[in-house]
Amino acid sequence: MHMKTLATAELRSLLTAVSDHGQRHLCEVAVDLQQINGLQNDAVENLGLNFMAVHKLVCDQQNFIERLMTAHQFDSEDAEQLEALKQRIGDEMCAVVTGLQFQDLTSQLLAKTINHVNGLKDLLKELGNQSDEINPEHEHEMIVKFLEGMNHSLDAGSSALSGGLKHSVGQQDMASGDIDLF
Repeated sequence: MHMKTLATAELRSLLTAVSDHGQRHLCEVAVDLQQINGLQNDAVENLGLNFMAVHKLVCDQQNFIERLMTAHQFDSEDAEQLEALKQRIGDEMCAVVTGLQFQDLTSQLLAKTINHVNGLKDLLKELGNQSDEINPEHEHEMIVKFLEGMNHSLDAGSSALSGGLKHSVGQQDMASGDIDLF
C-alpha cells in the first residue's frame, strides 16, 4: 500500500508542478504578445500620421510646381516629365499604404496566438485541477481509469484549441486587397 501511495503522491505533485509552471510561463508569453501588439499598433499609427503629412506636403509641392509651369509656360517635354514623376510618386504612395497593411496581418496572427496561449493555459489548469482529485486510496485500476479520463479531457480541450490551426493563410501578398487570415 505504501508504494501505491508514494506513486500517487508523486503523480499529483508532478501534474500540479507542470500545471503551475506552465500557466506562469504562458501568462508571461500572453503579456509579451499583447505588448508587442500594442507597440506595433502605436508604430503603425505614427507611420500613418507621418505618411499623411508627407503626402499632403507632396501634393502641395505638386500644385505649386503646376502653378509655376502654367505661369512660365514650360514646354511640353518638361510638362510630360513632371507628369511622369507625379505618377511615380502616386504609385510609391500607394505602395507605402499597402506596406502598412502588415499591421493587419500581424495583429490577426498575434490575436490568434494569444487565443492559443490562453487555451493552453486552460488545459494546464485542467491538468492541475484533475491532479487534486487523485486519491491515494484508489486502486491501480482506478488511477488508470482516472488518467484515461484526464487524457480524454485534455484531448478534447486540445482539439477545440487546435480547431483554428486548420485555417491557412489565404493572403499571398499585401497587394491583394483586404487582409483576412482566419
